[in-house]
Amino acid sequence: MPTLLTGFLTALSLIAAIGAQNAFVLRQGIRREHVVPVVLVCAGADAVLIAAGVAGLGAIVVAHPGVLTASRYCGAAFLLVLAAGAARRARRPSHLDPAAHGPATRGAVLATCLALTFLNPHVYLDTVVLIGALAQQHGPVGSWVFGAGAGLASIVWFSALAGGATRLRPVFARPRAWQVLDAGVAVVMAAIAVMLVAHPPAV
Repeated sequence: MPTLLTGFLTALSLIAAIGAQNAFVLRQGIRREHVVPVVLVCAGADAVLIAAGVAGLGAIVVAHPGVLTASRYCGAAFLLVLAAGAARRARRPSHLDPAAHGPATRGAVLATCLALTFLNPHVYLDTVVLIGALAQQHGPVGSWVFGAGAGLASIVWFSALAGGATRLRPVFARPRAWQVLDAGVAVVMAAIAVMLVAHPPAV
């Protein structure tokens, strides 16, 4: 359970940040357009990428243990960059209008969702590289438990974001709400980065 929870909280801290994909999901939830397909595409894409990261990096680590050390420090540096960005956004919160006009047909909505997912380089760094590397610290079996927790976080986040969008609209129309969220994300990311450096995994 701790490994599952760690994966859940790690992934949640990565995806719960202001971005094009989250803004799109929030907007579709508010508009109540193709909400279930959008959530399935976002969560499904994350699950595939997380599984690829856990499986691929696991094989690399077994063959080349030094790769884990490199990925650990690169992952820590990347997390610190993300934490700095979240902290910067928290200091200068911006207004988000998720109810802007968007595509109405299911095909157009899903095409936009896929583009926002797979054309974003950060999604590969977050899921394939970073979550995959973090998962390896929990052993051959534990890495998949960690990955399952990360995948569960994606399902919970996108479902909550889309399903609760109507109630969240008046809250997140205010920059202060994003400021609080980004501040929390910055703290969690910085803490994980420190843990990566302070507690090296055994190969």
